Amino acid sequence: MIFEDVAAFAAALPPMRALAGLDLGTKTIGVAVSDPFLSVSTPLETIRRVKFTQDAAALQKILSHRSVGGLVLGLPMNMDGTEGPRAQATRAFARNLDRLVDMPISFWDERLSTVAAERALLEADTSRKRRAEVIDHVAAGFILQGVLDRLAHLKGADG
Repeated sequence: MIFEDVAAFAAALPPMRALAGLDLGTKTIGVAVSDPFLSVSTPLETIRRVKFTQDAAALQKILSHRSVGGLVLGLPMNMDGTEGPRAQATRAFARNLDRLVDMPISFWDERLSTVAAERALLEADTSRKRRAEVIDHVAAGFILQGVLDRLAHLKGADG
């Protein structure tokens, strides 16, 4: 089921299951996962995109292996807050994936997540070649951490 609202998404999550964050590109999908307590995001891997069925199969393998209970896709918004073709492609990917996985799916505004990932990798003195290899799943980590921080804030506001 796809949720636009993070609070509704949070309410649908099963207890003690990790979340996965995706940075969906045209050539790759960056994947990050959380711990079951939903506190820390860890960049995991980058999937080279082939076609949807193969991409989805690779994702499903990760989701089942990591016991993931929910999925967050970075939504590439324009800087003025509107949605362009890439955001529509991400929504279409989510709709297709929703037919295959039985877990809540939501979106997170990913503006500047790649910039933040690039900056972190530069600060870590990562080589250009290594940055190119890891940028997508590090960006997915930033996307997922944003959601985890929001969920922690919602939980704190509840009680």
